[in-house]
Amino acid sequence: MLNYQEKITKTFELVVNSKFLVAFTGAGVSTESGIPDFRSKNGLWSRFRVVTLQEFLFDKEARKEFWRMRKELIGQLIKATPNKAHLCLAELEKMGFLKYIITQNIDRLHQLAGSQRVVELHGNNQEAHCLNCKKKYSIDDIYERLIKNEEDITCYLCKGIIKPKIVFFGEAMPQKEMSFAIEIANKCDLMFVIGSSLQVEPAASIPRIAYHSGAKLIFINKTETEWDFMAEVLFHDSAGKVMTDLLDMIKSSLR
Repeated sequence: MLNYQEKITKTFELVVNSKFLVAFTGAGVSTESGIPDFRSKNGLWSRFRVVTLQEFLFDKEARKEFWRMRKELIGQLIKATPNKAHLCLAELEKMGFLKYIITQNIDRLHQLAGSQRVVELHGNNQEAHCLNCKKKYSIDDIYERLIKNEEDITCYLCKGIIKPKIVFFGEAMPQKEMSFAIEIANKCDLMFVIGSSLQVEPAASIPRIAYHSGAKLIFINKTETEWDFMAEVLFHDSAGKVMTDLLDMIKSSLR
C-alpha cells in the first residue's frame, strides 16, 4: 500500500503524462469553503428532507421545507469563497493540464476560482425564475425575502411559483450538459473524482463511463465510496491538501 507521498508522486506522473485530464467534483470539494455537504453525518439532509420536483410544484408545505433548507444554504453560498482545491484546479487548467471540470455543485466556486471550462450538471444557485410568467430573480432577491421570513417564495408579478435554476430530484437532467459530460468522459484518459459520494444518479455515472472507456481515476474523498475499487490512486484526505501538494510537485518539475 502506497503512503501519502508515494500517492502524490504517482498522481503527478499520471497527470504530466495525461493527454486529456478531466475533474469530476461533488459537494465535498466545497466543504472547505464552509458550504455544508448533503449526505454526511451533519449534512443538510440530516436536518431537512429531500423535496422532489413534484412535491415542490404541488405541495405548499413541501415548498416551505425546501425554502427553509435553501435559506441556510444560500446564506453560506453568498459568503463562500473558493478554497485551495478550487484554486489548484483553476491553475491546472491555466497551465494546460486540465481540460474540463464536470461538477455536481451549484455554488459556482469553480468559476470564481478562475476555471473557464466548467460543465454544471445540476444547474447553479445564481438565478431563479417564475414558472408562470418567466420573470427572473437573482439569488440576492430570493435571500432578502427568506431572511424576512417569507415561507413560500412566489412571483411579485403573477404570484406564480418561483423555482431556482437547479435540478431537483425527479427532474430530468439538462440534456446539453449531460450529453457533453458523457462525451468528455468517453474521451478523457485521466479523471480526478473529488468530493463526491457517487450516489446521485445519473451524474454519478460519469466516472464509471470514464473508467469503462479506459481512463484512470484518482479519487480524493475524505470518506469511502462503494466505487473506490475503480481508483488507480485513492486519497482519503483533504482535497485542498492533496491538490496543493500535487500542484507544488508539478511546478517544481517545470522549473
